[in-house]
Amino acid sequence: MNLTIYTLLLRLLLPLALLRLLWRSLRAPAYRRRIGERLALESSAPGPADVWVHAVSVGEVQAAAPVIRHLLGRDQPLRVLVTTTTPTGAARAAELFGDSVVHRYTPFDLPQRVGRFLDRVRPRLALVMETEIWPNTLAEANRRGIPVILANARLSERSARGYGRLQPLIGETLRRFDRIAAQGEADARRFLDLGAEPARVQVTGSIKFDQRLPASLQEQSEVMRRAWGTRPVWVAASTHEGEDEPVLSAHRVVRESVPNALLVLVPRHPERFAQVAALVAREGFTLERRSDRAPCGEETAVYLGDTMGELPVFLAAADAAFIGGSLVPTGGHNLLESAAAGVPAATGPHVFNFTAIVDLLVAADAAVVVGDPAELASLMARWLTDAAERARIGENGRRVVEQNRGALNRLIDLIEARLAAPGDPESGPI
Repeated sequence: MNLTIYTLLLRLLLPLALLRLLWRSLRAPAYRRRIGERLALESSAPGPADVWVHAVSVGEVQAAAPVIRHLLGRDQPLRVLVTTTTPTGAARAAELFGDSVVHRYTPFDLPQRVGRFLDRVRPRLALVMETEIWPNTLAEANRRGIPVILANARLSERSARGYGRLQPLIGETLRRFDRIAAQGEADARRFLDLGAEPARVQVTGSIKFDQRLPASLQEQSEVMRRAWGTRPVWVAASTHEGEDEPVLSAHRVVRESVPNALLVLVPRHPERFAQVAALVAREGFTLERRSDRAPCGEETAVYLGDTMGELPVFLAAADAAFIGGSLVPTGGHNLLESAAAGVPAATGPHVFNFTAIVDLLVAADAAVVVGDPAELASLMARWLTDAAERARIGENGRRVVEQNRGALNRLIDLIEARLAAPGDPESGPI
């Protein structure tokens, strides 16, 4: 496939993409708002910005947060535009930065729309988080002399195989990145295998190790814990469709040996909150919802985390955690929030988006991979009744996080060097 064929296919699929937004809006109305931004309509255009940061959703916004804080906190603060694909990402950006940054939804990857967007923004630098490889966006940025850094870049074996089917388009696109700051050696190798320019690929590590827990988190988690009472508590964080049922099945088994155990169930996507609440009720568990702000009595078996931005508090307040997106083939989610808080965490087997981090934590006896709900139930029952084991595994997690810090500074050095020398022919666009 080449760029011309890709663009033609994308134009043909645009009506379906718009219909998909409308379909998703049936559960989450925010998807049908601000559609003009996704089409780069003049009425929705942002003003000029020094740095454009693209972060798909909540996880990428969270990862980009320390970089954005650095850009805003310089002696000469920069104007920052943040784009996301999802409304939850938009909400997280607003929660973290308010009016300090401008937010827009990312325009569809079509030349005229991306070109119109870039002509209005005119950034000195674009920073793309993790694994967003959009051929026309890169081509249009390249045409305007805008350097683009793929930051905190990761590429699973599964994704690499998928991209490999689109050669030579992907190789050509990767060579348009000014820099690819890879999380690990394996990620860097996969980018190179797909055709990235070797001189532009650099292993900087995962900046997720550098995220600092807010100073207020300890106090917030203590308040939350008092609301839950003194009983054992485990969190099932960022669960996906098809995952809540096995988690509830595991909790039923846990309560056979730990009758007063509380499960804090936190679905990944807010449009599923009502659906999961109904499922909990059908399964016969007593339920309280965080959004109701009602007391969580001893009779409550499941506490539904149906608010945005409170997952770090839930994790820090719990005795143990399961990180979702991993009992179903979604690719997993980040275990480092729980590790940094000293909370032992389990994950399912489908962690291809976080293989390196999971392998590192498991090797350090700081996390456990479970194969099914029965293993999850057994592990949670053991952890909830063994404070010494919880403390040991939690401390191992903290140690791993501390030992792997430094990626943020390496990425910031790379960004500052690029901002300081925008016309450097050795590092500029090709």
